Amino acid sequence: MGDSKEGGAESPPVGAAAGEGLSLLSQGESEEPSAQGSALFLGGNEVKSRAVVKYSSAPPRTAFARLEEKTDLKLPPANWLRESAKLGPAGTTILGNSKKSKPFSSFGMAYDFIDSVGNDVDVVSDSENIKKLLKIPYSKSHVSMAVHRIGRTLLLDELDIQELFMRSSQTGDWTWLKEFYQRLIDQKWQRKKKSKEHWYQKAILSKFLYYSINGDGAAQPVPSAAEQQESSSSDQTNDSDGASWPAPFEMPSSVSEDPSASSQGNEPLEPSYIVGHVASASKEQNLTTLFNDGENSQGLKNDFVRNILWTFEDIHMLVGSNMPIFGGGRYPAVSLRLRDNNKPINVLTGIDYWLDNLICNVPELVMCFHVNGIVQKYEMIKTEEIPNLENSNFSTKVIKDIAQNILSFLKSNCTKEGHTYWLFKASGSDIVKLYDLTTLCEETEDKYQNPFTMPVAILLYKVACNMMMKKNQNKKHYGTIRTLLLNCVKLLDKSRHPQIIASANYMLSELFQLDEPKKEESSESPLNENSDESYSEEEEEMPDSDENGSYSTSSDPSDDNKAVAIIKSVGELSVPEKYKSIHQIRPSCTFPVCHDTEERCRLVLSYVLEGLKSVDSSIKKESDLPAADPNTPIPLKYEDESTRGGPEGLEKQMALFLDKMGSLQKGNYSSQSGMIPGSWQHKMKLQLILKSSKAYYVLSDAAMSLQKYGRALRYIKLALQSHDTYCCLCTNMLSEVLLFLSQYLTLCGDIQLMLAQNANNRAAHLEEFNYQTKEDQEILHSLHRESSCQGFAWATDLSTDLESQLSVSCKCYEAANEILQFSDLKSQNPEHYVQVLKRMGNIRNEIGVFYMNQAAALQSERVVSKSVSPAEQQLWKKSFSCFEKGIHNFESIDDATNAALLLCNTGRLMRICAQAHCGAGDEFKREFSPEEGLYYNKAVDYYLKALRSLGTRDIHPAVWDSVNWELSTTYFTMATLQQDYAPLSRKAQEQIEKEVSEAMMKSLKYCDVDSVSARQPLCQYRAATIHHRLASMYHSCLRNQVGDEHLRKQHRVLADLHYSKAVKLFQLLRDAPCELLRVQLERVAFAEFQMTSQNSNVGKLKTLSGALDIMVRTKHAFQLIRKELVEEFDQPKSDESTPAADSSPSLNREEVIKLLSIFESRLSFLLLQSIKLLSSTKKKTSSNTEDDVVLKTNKQIYSQLLRATANKTAALLERIDVLVHLLDQLARGGGSVQ
Repeated sequence: MGDSKEGGAESPPVGAAAGEGLSLLSQGESEEPSAQGSALFLGGNEVKSRAVVKYSSAPPRTAFARLEEKTDLKLPPANWLRESAKLGPAGTTILGNSKKSKPFSSFGMAYDFIDSVGNDVDVVSDSENIKKLLKIPYSKSHVSMAVHRIGRTLLLDELDIQELFMRSSQTGDWTWLKEFYQRLIDQKWQRKKKSKEHWYQKAILSKFLYYSINGDGAAQPVPSAAEQQESSSSDQTNDSDGASWPAPFEMPSSVSEDPSASSQGNEPLEPSYIVGHVASASKEQNLTTLFNDGENSQGLKNDFVRNILWTFEDIHMLVGSNMPIFGGGRYPAVSLRLRDNNKPINVLTGIDYWLDNLICNVPELVMCFHVNGIVQKYEMIKTEEIPNLENSNFSTKVIKDIAQNILSFLKSNCTKEGHTYWLFKASGSDIVKLYDLTTLCEETEDKYQNPFTMPVAILLYKVACNMMMKKNQNKKHYGTIRTLLLNCVKLLDKSRHPQIIASANYMLSELFQLDEPKKEESSESPLNENSDESYSEEEEEMPDSDENGSYSTSSDPSDDNKAVAIIKSVGELSVPEKYKSIHQIRPSCTFPVCHDTEERCRLVLSYVLEGLKSVDSSIKKESDLPAADPNTPIPLKYEDESTRGGPEGLEKQMALFLDKMGSLQKGNYSSQSGMIPGSWQHKMKLQLILKSSKAYYVLSDAAMSLQKYGRALRYIKLALQSHDTYCCLCTNMLSEVLLFLSQYLTLCGDIQLMLAQNANNRAAHLEEFNYQTKEDQEILHSLHRESSCQGFAWATDLSTDLESQLSVSCKCYEAANEILQFSDLKSQNPEHYVQVLKRMGNIRNEIGVFYMNQAAALQSERVVSKSVSPAEQQLWKKSFSCFEKGIHNFESIDDATNAALLLCNTGRLMRICAQAHCGAGDEFKREFSPEEGLYYNKAVDYYLKALRSLGTRDIHPAVWDSVNWELSTTYFTMATLQQDYAPLSRKAQEQIEKEVSEAMMKSLKYCDVDSVSARQPLCQYRAATIHHRLASMYHSCLRNQVGDEHLRKQHRVLADLHYSKAVKLFQLLRDAPCELLRVQLERVAFAEFQMTSQNSNVGKLKTLSGALDIMVRTKHAFQLIRKELVEEFDQPKSDESTPAADSSPSLNREEVIKLLSIFESRLSFLLLQSIKLLSSTKKKTSSNTEDDVVLKTNKQIYSQLLRATANKTAALLERIDVLVHLLDQLARGGGSVQ
């Protein structure tokens, strides 16, 4: 058949407009909606008609030969039944048209114009069927048609009952329909033979058409036997038409998917029809025609000369026509008809001619009249004049109403996609009935007795494929696609058609987007909208429209209760808009709304499982496989020698894994089931397995976000097992699939890390991990047919050992990173690469901290005098190695903050190493060792590196402050240890003092006392302690130093300075009264020491006055101590059940008592010295009123103090109250006044 698609050649030029107001406009070559179609006007009532030739295989149009009068048509022309250049390859098909439709003719057209089916077109049919339907009210002849619904499109085919029952008599098929027909419709059915007149008229027409293309027009008689031969051949042709009905059980060789047939070896099917890359397919050829041979052998070939998209009013029809069209000269496009002059044209013939010309867009009709085969005359009639011919008057408006009513009736009642409906009107009857043959067939033993099942299923599949292939497909059509596919699967026998079922299930799984953002789950999406393109299979149990009187079956006892709907009188079809209201009702087709990720993934997996079952059922090497029961859970614990070896075993497994990944790049293939690479089973199983791995990955990710880590590990294990099987089957690994694997391993690493951090809930996680659904077991069973699924066992075991879990997590990230090195994935997916490196840095930090804590624990258990153990040193090395690698990971992606944190942790490790070396040797002879100094200096280096990494505080203030604090602490610890355990055996006192001073000042530098933060009180305490320690050190130097007066003076000034700074800072703190008191007492002692070196009484009095002034200022410390003592005393009374955990740290009573005793003794000493000095000066000098007052006050206070200290039974609070009172008196009495 020629392939002049979109053939403009068949569209005739503009016809002449009629004077009566009737005009016919040709379509022209364009198919654009704006192009002018044919419009027919009759009186005031407009009938719109527009025709677009979508396809034509007719030869170039030639002018018809006008036969001479008296030409005898009974004599065959010389060219009769021979192929002619003018006829083209179609030959006799065009001119010898018997007007007999093939039973599947609409399917052939639907396959060729799949874009139109289910969406734009209302009806697909042979023009003969359309004409027959539109003539129902005028004709007494019987009507028998099969109706199928695909989306919003109806497919109409002639259902020749006589042919069917003839076949039934020979083969035994269709007996159920024959019995039903005889029981309910025609009890005395018998085959009606065609009359001799019928064959005579057919032969005359055939010869007339051949004469008309014979240029010379001369009749060249042939032997009379030819007539008989033609007659018999016509008879045979007619009878042979029945052969186009397939046996219900017959399968063409190319469609033979029965498992018993070895369909792999010869590969009869083109596997690329499988929508292997539906989502990414960009080329039409990815979806090649399905079962071409099968279509031809089942009569599914589109063998019409032309296919026309005919719009009649608001009805869009795809029509097949074989009407011969002649043209040329004065008549560019005409149809040619032969009429018996003795028989006038009736209405039926007129409608027939008018509709043929309208459908084919032919403006004129040429009629040749004959009497007994002898040509009489020709007559030219315009198409628009046909309805007004004598004896053939009919209203075009009525024809339009009939068309609309029949379409509405069919659309309202043929609601179930995939079902075969039978529209039947008995000869001579006015009642039209509609039956659902699928429902009737299902009542028999074999529901696959219906021969329409396979063509309908393939068409449903093809329409769905076509909709899936469209890039701009809106999601609102997903409901339609899903319905088409579900109905396709429902129609097919699983054992006979595994390929289509597997592919349909894969496409169903593709409808559910697994990678869409989570926010879409709850929002209103286009998926929830109703679509009027089709209907949902959930609505199959629909009432038979009993509420509409036109369809009621209860009133008439003769009505058939098996009918879906009945038109009680054909006259109703002529009533305008009789069924209009029902025509508007279109059942909706909705896409299932998945409220959460798990529901969506489970739906996807259910389709994947059905697809896998179909593929597996078609592979015929099961006898070689070990028997496995899909209902038996497959053990989840896979033990291997290497897995029990901890991290060392992991190293071996990682090496094997990476070797395997490298070999995949070269394309190794290993399948246990014996699938042939490139077979449809192989391609489909690969796609299904990949889909299952994606679904399990999404499920795992969802479980992870819900903190269900055991479940998440189970799902990621299934995802990795699916992927492992994919790797075994794949002959050419795509970079996209490698990226998926990297993502799976990354998530697996996350899960293992979370399991390690949530060890307290291990039992619940283990229970979740070991649980498995039947669906998962069956999918795993299918995977085990191809592979052992052990490739990732090292990554997915649920270990109870923390170190092992952290190691596995680290190995997962390392594997994910290694995979990104293949195929340049790193540069193609920079975001994922950064995430993997971040996780690697993080897990190495976690492992480093784990080893560091273990080392610290070992250190705390070690006896003080013992040296560092090899185990500790090994842990330090492991920890240091992890931190170093982690720092490198973060630095490679310019993550300064995290790199700083790891440098900070490395500094902490160095401090732990330093602490480990401090325990060696005797505690009494303890000195600050060189090893301690070395490690503390290393710690300082790492903290300084961390600060350099951050650059400025603005980068990350919290981390910056934390590093500063740690650095300050390191300097402080180092200085404190050097001060407390001075290495006098190695260094001079002066050098040690200098190093301590420098370290303390550096500690102060990094101790931020001014910034308001949660750490501010700590910083203030630290700074106060540093000043206190420095003051104490200079105080000590002053006591021990002899000689250099300048140095002594410098130390005196520094000691005084640091004491005053320490006091100021301690006064800011509410929870350090003891420290404040101690500093003040040291200052008093410092004053006393200074007084010993003074000779004059005036100087001594001045120093004493300063010391007493310091004593007075300690009142603040005593008030804080008193307040805390009162709170402690009141706490049990106010609320015994509430512990004082939230209050400030409780006082050390022993220390308070000790400091109080010292204070009392020093105050007593100072007052006594003051009294002595004032008394002695009073004797030597004249009376001084001020001094007398001071002396008197001091004597009174001294007296009270002696009495108070003499009372040994006094409570602590009473003693403090007495002191506070005395200090008040001292302040008022001017004890400090000179």
